[in-house]
Amino acid sequence: MDLVLLDGDTLELAQLERIANGHCRVGLAPSSMDRLRKARALVDEIAAGDKAAYGINTGFGTLAEVRIAKGDLKQLQRNLILSHAAGVGEPLPPMETRALMTLRANVLAKGHSGVRPSTVETLLELINRNVLPVVPSRGSVGASGDLAPLAHLALTLIGEGEALFEGQRMPSRMALEKAGLAPVVLEAKEGLALINGTQAIGSVGGPAVQRAGRLLEIADIAGAMTVEALMGSHKPFIPQIHEVRPQPGQIACAANLRRLLADSEIVEAHKNCAKVQDPYSLRCMPQVHGAARDGVRFAREALAIEINCGTDNPLVFADEGLIVSGGNFHGQPVSQALDVLAIAVTQLAAISERRVEQLVNPALSGLPPFLTENSGLNSGFMIAQVTAAALVAESRVLCHPACVDSIPSSAGREDHVSMGMGAALKARQVVEHVRSVLAIELLASAQALDMRKGLRPGVGVAAAHEVIRSEIPHMDNDRELHLDIAAVSRMIDDGRILAAVEAATA
Repeated sequence: MDLVLLDGDTLELAQLERIANGHCRVGLAPSSMDRLRKARALVDEIAAGDKAAYGINTGFGTLAEVRIAKGDLKQLQRNLILSHAAGVGEPLPPMETRALMTLRANVLAKGHSGVRPSTVETLLELINRNVLPVVPSRGSVGASGDLAPLAHLALTLIGEGEALFEGQRMPSRMALEKAGLAPVVLEAKEGLALINGTQAIGSVGGPAVQRAGRLLEIADIAGAMTVEALMGSHKPFIPQIHEVRPQPGQIACAANLRRLLADSEIVEAHKNCAKVQDPYSLRCMPQVHGAARDGVRFAREALAIEINCGTDNPLVFADEGLIVSGGNFHGQPVSQALDVLAIAVTQLAAISERRVEQLVNPALSGLPPFLTENSGLNSGFMIAQVTAAALVAESRVLCHPACVDSIPSSAGREDHVSMGMGAALKARQVVEHVRSVLAIELLASAQALDMRKGLRPGVGVAAAHEVIRSEIPHMDNDRELHLDIAAVSRMIDDGRILAAVEAATA
């Protein structure tokens, strides 16, 4: 199994996804050790002195002016974790929990948190030994750090709360014992260092961005299949159109569609037909899919930066002998980006559902009603389109921006917050819905292509059709379509459709 060394500076979203899926082990980069020791030495020096320092010998939030006695500093950090573990709702799934742990370890490895190296190493061992804290998904407002989710992570580190180990949910202390690990006894500042930051947002939003990037390619494939199935024109995708409106995503999408549709026999068969223009859902794919590409790129760039950011408060700058409070824990940059992500990919679903309508409506397609040869007795894809419409409608509701909905907290000290965790959870759900809508279009367009017998579609379309048909047969008579939708969804998730298309069009 590959080993990824965390140093706080070089973690990539693709690596995070692999770690989250359990495909990599993690370790601490040697370059981090010296930074960790220097930062810790400065924290110990301040903890031993008499000067007030937030998070080391004071209370937290609105209680920052309350001085804490030296003899109570360990208890202060423990109390912080216990009191802040106030999350509710369904737990994060294991994949996102591993991402959360990895991102927190990566921030600590940066060397601006002031924790002991042994604390980081224990957290890394939790990941490698698959001791996964039970982390409720609700309770963060995305500023002052994702306090509640990260506190639940820290609970397991100190032997409190619950964890998953070998598929079983149990008290964290038992999970640590079974894994051969001892609980951490927190020293000055360590509790606060474990819970300040945007890592819960990143643990949900980072994988969502990665999935969204793959859905951009799937949307082009599905749309190209529908163009061929409906005998649509390829002319709207010629380079000249897009050179005079050089939006980056639009240009990329048009080029991709040309690649997918190359060497089509279908387009040659109807090049002299009377139709002048196709509906927008076919003709405007470069403009709509392209805008989605631009939105996803914006979100990916924001998340790629954020997963390597120092987001503690206070931050420790050992070389300058400085510990200073700031606001890097505020999640606005990623909250806003994930709101954009949800909006961008919802448009992929919205235009896809309209293409499904073009396919199932005989007045628009010229094909049998609902793509079934014996309509009436069979309903075909009638309700598949309804399901797509329902998912689009829900996604549109979820597109309401979270980042504009600040609610002050902590007695007014935290008077503007990002609601970034809400943005991440919404984006994750939207991505899931979009995947299902595209799966429906892939099924419907494959069914329609079966009805264009004797004519070969473009090379990319043919490859996608072939891989779908390798598992899912043509629907001659009604059957449980949810099983087919789930099967195509798995083919999207495991990369089979995209791999087949890439191989055919290389």
